[in-house]
Amino acid sequence: MSDTAISPIPLASMPSNGSAKSSNGSAKSPHRGSIQSVDRALSLLEGLAEAGGEASLTDLSRRTHLNVSTCHHLLSTLVNWGYVAKVPGRRSYALGARVLYLGHACLRQVDLPRRAQAHIDHINQVTGESVHLAVLQADNIITLVKREARHAVRVDSGMLGRSDAPHATATGKAMIAWLPEDQIRRMLPDGLKRFTDATILDFDTLIEELRHVRRNGFAMDREEFQPGVICVGSAIRDHAGAVVGAVSASAPAMRASDDHIALMRREVIAATNALSAELGEPGAMKPIAATV
Repeated sequence: MSDTAISPIPLASMPSNGSAKSSNGSAKSPHRGSIQSVDRALSLLEGLAEAGGEASLTDLSRRTHLNVSTCHHLLSTLVNWGYVAKVPGRRSYALGARVLYLGHACLRQVDLPRRAQAHIDHINQVTGESVHLAVLQADNIITLVKREARHAVRVDSGMLGRSDAPHATATGKAMIAWLPEDQIRRMLPDGLKRFTDATILDFDTLIEELRHVRRNGFAMDREEFQPGVICVGSAIRDHAGAVVGAVSASAPAMRASDDHIALMRREVIAATNALSAELGEPGAMKPIAATV
């Protein structure tokens, strides 16, 4: 499998009713179907960025070609959302912390597969099994990287892309274990879908399972997503301690002896510990439980 790379998506310079200016000074034209208030708010954010991250109300009005009253109302909304901040002691506005949050989320998505590739290769080499990297985007779990097993007998361990089985996969459980219950319910609007006879179908049972995931530092999929497939997964955390992704290894039940599962577990946890440390998680160590 070739290395997986994701190119960063540049922030689009969205128009504002045909009057906002691009970074080269030319007027922008509105996109068909655009919403005027959204266009204008985004033009203010870009105006702040072009001004170096801070600008006065009149400066932003001049940059965006919007009247001062419109700018003030839109900026008040952006302040409430945290995308813009009032600068104490000065009558100006600056880009807010929420912009950094979006930037970090984008960089994690772009950078994590590159950072994880060597760890994925190592797990694949040591265990011989299929390895996955998944990320958490809003209320969705997205599998970005898949490395096939080295054995002649291998499992069909799922496809790349969005997963509808956060409750039944090792990567899914490894990540949702750290989310609030209301967010987990939001991710499962139609309840717990059955994939096999072993799939957890009761929400209270799932919550108890996730408690064990938090305690042990890893998640297990015991033929819950696909018959005959055993998976071990562990979460990756960033500098703020937030879960940003997970790595898992999958093996056919015929090879899933206690010793082999223990090997998969050790390698997966070692990889997620290392990746969490690279992303700046304080004390990025998870316990390696003795039981499976």
